[in-house]
Amino acid sequence: MSSRSYRLGRRQAAVDRTRAAILTAARDLLASGEPALSAAAVAERAGVSRITVYNRFGSKGGLLRELASGAHSEVTSEPDQHPADPRERLKQRIAKSCSKWSADPALFRRLVAGGHLDMNAPTEDRTLAEDLVAADQLRPGCSLKEAEDVIGAITSFAVFDRLHKDGRRSTAAVTDILMRLAATLLSSESAPQG
Repeated sequence: MSSRSYRLGRRQAAVDRTRAAILTAARDLLASGEPALSAAAVAERAGVSRITVYNRFGSKGGLLRELASGAHSEVTSEPDQHPADPRERLKQRIAKSCSKWSADPALFRRLVAGGHLDMNAPTEDRTLAEDLVAADQLRPGCSLKEAEDVIGAITSFAVFDRLHKDGRRSTAAVTDILMRLAATLLSSESAPQG
C-alpha cells in the first residue's frame, strides 16, 4: 500500500467522522426541541465551522433531508422481501412504515413541521394499488385512485404519529389498527391479517 493511499484513507475517515458529528449534532438539536435549527447551532454543537456544514450538505435543507434519509435507512437495512401477492406486499408496507416511523418519532415530527419530510413514495402507492387492481383484490366500488390515496395515508407519518404519539399505543398496536384500515380496501376474501 502506498503512503498516498494510506493518507487518503485517513483523510476519508476524518471526513466520515466530521459528517457523523454534524448529523449527530443536528439530530440532538432537533430532538431537544431547538425552535429554529440553524447551521451555526449545528456547527457549534459538532465542533466545526458553519462553512463545513454547508460544504458537507449544501444547505440546511440538504442536512435535514440527510437526517430523514439516515433515520429511514436505519430501519430498512434488512433485505427487502418482495412477495408476489399484493395483499402481502400491502401488509409488509404497513409494518415497515410503522417500524420506520417508530425509530425516531420526535425527529420525524420536527422534519414534518419544517416541511422537510417527504418519505412517503407516491409511486410505490400507485404501483401497489395497480397490482391490487390487476389481481382483482380491491373491494367492489374501490377505485385505483382511492386505493392509492388510502395506501399513502395509512403509511404516512402523520397517521402513525396520531395513533402512536408519545407511546399511547405500541408500534404493534398501531400496525394492527392500520392493517384493519387496509382491509377496507380489499375484497372480503383478501383482507390482510395482522
